[in-house]
Amino acid sequence: MALVEGKEVKVGDFVGFKSDIEQYGEITAIKGNTLTLYHPDGFDGEYIGGENYYIVDCRNCWLD
Repeated sequence: MALVEGKEVKVGDFVGFKSDIEQYGEITAIKGNTLTLYHPDGFDGEYIGGENYYIVDCRNCWLD
């Protein structure tokens, strides 16, 4: 279980985060406080641009 903005999130939920720019991804895995996010077209930005998966701390995410 992970909390984003005080609410429990689960696999299949979408969350926002910022890496270069604000973007969104679907949660595919939860391990402790880390979320593995997926975007079918690849994420944008210099650091993660083109990557389909990104691991982020849930404290750095938000709900839409």
